[in-house]
Amino acid sequence: MRNFDLSPLYRSSIGFDRMASLLDTISRSEQSQPSYPPYNIELTGEDHYRISMAVAGFDREELTIEVNQNNLTVAGQKAEDDDSRTFLHRGIAARNFERRFQLADHVRVHGANIENGLLHIDLVREVPEAIKPRTIEISTTAEQPRVEKAREADASAAA
Repeated sequence: MRNFDLSPLYRSSIGFDRMASLLDTISRSEQSQPSYPPYNIELTGEDHYRISMAVAGFDREELTIEVNQNNLTVAGQKAEDDDSRTFLHRGIAARNFERRFQLADHVRVHGANIENGLLHIDLVREVPEAIKPRTIEISTTAEQPRVEKAREADASAAA
């Protein structure tokens, strides 16, 4: 991947530092992030997502899911294997891992379950009412004084 210089973005914009640092982090982590365990990210509804990770060989107690601000971390810590078994071929990878995902604002983890060797993490985007688009009613200038009188009446009633 190419290296991008984001310094002009820092010099000419205010409030976008989080986005610039996110782009910088992603560009660095793509080169060094391991591919184990494999995973899928699905869109299951309008504001519903699912991360499915192949965690064959891991028990539920050996997996941890942690959300810290907008970072989702999934880790697998394999218990010590007893040396009583002798493998002729060991094709099922059961090594420790840590996988990180960057979550957008207002995305929260709804739940997680493990089924058939797949860990499913369900995510929901919940946009607050204050951020949702709303329609503003347009009034005529003749209607405007009535609104101001109503506000004055409400203010005097409250006092």
